[in-house]
Amino acid sequence: MNSKLNTDEIKVLNDGFIRVVDVMGSDESIVQAARVSYGKGTKKISEDRALIRYLMRHRHSTPFEMCEIKLHVRVPMDTWRQWIRHRTANVNEYSTRYSIAIDQTQTTESTEWRKQTISNRQGSGTNFPHESGVLLSEEETLFQKQARDIYDRRIEQGVAREQARKDLLLSTYTEAYWKIDLHNLLHFLSLRMDSHAQKEIRDYAEKIGYEIVKHWCPITWDAFLDYRVNSINLSAKDMKIIHTINTGGTEEALKQLISLKWIRKRDEGWKLFRECSELEGKLIKLGLPIPWEKS
Repeated sequence: MNSKLNTDEIKVLNDGFIRVVDVMGSDESIVQAARVSYGKGTKKISEDRALIRYLMRHRHSTPFEMCEIKLHVRVPMDTWRQWIRHRTANVNEYSTRYSIAIDQTQTTESTEWRKQTISNRQGSGTNFPHESGVLLSEEETLFQKQARDIYDRRIEQGVAREQARKDLLLSTYTEAYWKIDLHNLLHFLSLRMDSHAQKEIRDYAEKIGYEIVKHWCPITWDAFLDYRVNSINLSAKDMKIIHTINTGGTEEALKQLISLKWIRKRDEGWKLFRECSELEGKLIKLGLPIPWEKS
């Protein structure tokens, strides 16, 4: 195993963790797999770093599949539901049918309760005031204790574990072994490190990325940050609007957005539809003027 990799438990949330169990391959394995395509006797086409960046830039995924990692994770069940939707890994999960459920739940500090956003039905926004958070955390503690007490009583009375578990809370921790190749791991990270991902799974993804992959395959990690995490994906329409901003000004770009039905005028201001909202973030990153701000 790579001596630079930390095999200790990496703490996440209040009682979760990630632990490296095993790895196969490295940056060198990716380069080796890519160069085999050129056959014997061919010269080295570039330095390793340049080749890996080329592969990442042009989305040549197969060489990255030569690397694999196995992780042992402890994660709340509601977060695990999102995690397990990525069907590109080999998984073996702790079974509450055969074993007693883990006696730990994810708890929420009084400053960590988030409000539902209006613009995104699946997302959260600003935090609740401290006073409200204190009450929410107190209710959470009572609720979690009551649910666990009921479960424990069922077990003591001899109720089958497969039935006793049915009212366990989604905040209950589960554990799993999760084995995945590097290509699919990077895809997982690109989605779950995104600012739109739920904070709890984002915490796990960032730990995997910055504390594991960064040290396991550092050249690949740098390329991933450059071409995936910190890059901007522009559609054909995005590029046309940006071109219009640069050549015809914001007024012409606004007309273009209206014709695309990406934006609509209202008495209280402009309503941005999804693609326009996403474009706004891209324009901000590029340091370009926002067409509707002065209208």
